[in-house]
Amino acid sequence: MKAFIPLENNPEVMNQLALQLGLSPALSFHDVYSFDDPDLLSLIPRPAYALLVIIPITDAWRRLRTTEDALKEEYSGSGSEEPVVWFKQTVRGACGLIGLLHCVCNGPATDMITPESDLDGFLKDATPLKPAERANLLYESNALESAHRSAAVKGDTDAPDVEVRLGMHFVAFVKGKDGHLWELEGGRKGPLDRGLLGGGDDVLSEKALELGLKSVMKMEQEAGGGDLRFSCVALAPSEKL
Repeated sequence: MKAFIPLENNPEVMNQLALQLGLSPALSFHDVYSFDDPDLLSLIPRPAYALLVIIPITDAWRRLRTTEDALKEEYSGSGSEEPVVWFKQTVRGACGLIGLLHCVCNGPATDMITPESDLDGFLKDATPLKPAERANLLYESNALESAHRSAAVKGDTDAPDVEVRLGMHFVAFVKGKDGHLWELEGGRKGPLDRGLLGGGDDVLSEKALELGLKSVMKMEQEAGGGDLRFSCVALAPSEKL
């Protein structure tokens, strides 16, 4: 199995990767320092189109994941009518790259992809494919692998070896074409519908946070695990509108 060096979840790393692939510089990833403090939330330009989160892999999270996935069929969607584009992970250590793709290949961010860029070509090729074919397209993409390799050496800490298992995993939250909040992770059976958002709700709205990330954090607290090492960046306009 192919293996990538895990990425660090910070704006420097993710912005370099997104720009190299072909996302417009008009969009950027921003650190999210609080989900409740209005002053800290006001630092992020709105609307926020996607959240990219590192979630600790705890016993409570594993139980939740196993229970949810047991009730679901393997996802088989494809085509332009899907509410979201989802990528199955088959490359070890690539969950950061797949999380970024989930952020930039869904919602209004797709309108900010540079025409004829690597990202533009990849999304056009991936959209009509079934999940297994999409996964193979990603697996075989030299452009994605090269961009990931360049981004992996950025960040505030030394890049870990490809064999290191960090006990953390990337998850993306996006607002789909259907107005629902979707949780996207390449290691699940498919995209997870977390509920309908209001027309004015972005992914940092109170409702989106309650349906998505805060519910995961609450589950961890109630399970008594206490592992709240959540790291979050938001994809939003580079400057306030």
